Amino acid sequence: MKWNQALHDFQHYLNLERGLSKNSISNYVLDVEKLILFLESHQIVETPINIDKSTVQQFIYELAKNVNPRSQARVISGLKSFFNYLVFEDYRQDNPMELIESPKVGRKLPDTLSEEEINALIGAIDLSKPEGERNRAILETLYGCGLRVSELLDLKLSDLYFEEDFIKVTGKGDKQRFVPISEINKKYINIYRKEIRIHLTIKKGAEDILFLNRRGNKLTRAMIFTVIKQLAQDIGLKKSISPHTFRHSFATHLLQNGADLRAIQQMLGHESITTTEVYMHVDRTHLAEVMNRYHPRKG
Repeated sequence: MKWNQALHDFQHYLNLERGLSKNSISNYVLDVEKLILFLESHQIVETPINIDKSTVQQFIYELAKNVNPRSQARVISGLKSFFNYLVFEDYRQDNPMELIESPKVGRKLPDTLSEEEINALIGAIDLSKPEGERNRAILETLYGCGLRVSELLDLKLSDLYFEEDFIKVTGKGDKQRFVPISEINKKYINIYRKEIRIHLTIKKGAEDILFLNRRGNKLTRAMIFTVIKQLAQDIGLKKSISPHTFRHSFATHLLQNGADLRAIQQMLGHESITTTEVYMHVDRTHLAEVMNRYHPRKG
């Protein structure tokens, strides 16, 4: 079995059997491709079936010299999954990654923005340009609904249930959830829809996509990143931010204002509550407030 064939089959498995998103599958593929590149650059002729522990250890040793522990752990995890798949399909008897330990990495706390910083970013949008109304609606939706950037890009007109104050979001693994949407968020989406989007010549296949570029086609992740980075630069914000920062801020601000962790979990579309619990570490003052408010011996 050649590497290309094994990688193709692995992608197929991640998509159909595991139901992973395109982004997750792409990350797994990149992990395996790093190993393939290493083998080619060192002229090591080993297949996915016969590659042994000493070769993968050599690869991990070289990787450790060039990437940080978090990235190293990510690649090790991806390769473990790849070889587990080969074992599962009876191509191999063992996983050569089995005894390789991931480096210890601390739990990375998400970056967040204050309400003032979010207001400043949105306030810096040039509304005299047609894309200004779109960009305002995009930032309001990222922050107001706590969406992942991929979820925002896939949002459809048919997903908007404004009369019920909800939007339907398609998350990781094509899992769908309903997320509440505020009046102000609906207002800005409607301005974009009725005053800007209606005048676009929409490309075939993008008729139902909510947020479009000037050519009437679906936006890319890179475009959203660029818009946000430019706004941060415009207001002199020194933090390193991305579309995900708005999602983190959404969750953190809800928690700070007394929202229930399980409700936040449902809105974010986290499968496990432990993923949502990271927000408990962002602002520990919330824990003290809960204790003082609800414990029977608070007085």
